[in-house]
Amino acid sequence: MALFRRRRKQARPAGGDRPADRADLDHLENFVRTRRGVEAYIEPRTTVTETTVILIADDGEWTRRRIDGPEGARRFAHRLAIPVYDVRLMGYPQRMRDYNERRKRRPELY
Repeated sequence: MALFRRRRKQARPAGGDRPADRADLDHLENFVRTRRGVEAYIEPRTTVTETTVILIADDGEWTRRRIDGPEGARRFAHRLAIPVYDVRLMGYPQRMRDYNERRKRRPELY
């Protein structure tokens, strides 16, 4: 009976960060192309998630996807000519919190 067999763990890349796939990068690039004033914030790897980048537009709308580590996030931001910050140093901008609050109060608009 195979119910109690242990599953093998998936192998992870040597660097620890799981690479972003093409769909992640396409989503991020589309977000930058279709929004104004986008900035990138690098979120560190945790025990639960890999390194992610959060893109925040000037109105506070945001999206988050995994990325190929902090250097991958910097290369991505440089390639698209957007500012990049480390969330551990800068924190999240107030406009993002305001956007989340607006969405919570009036979800039918979003």
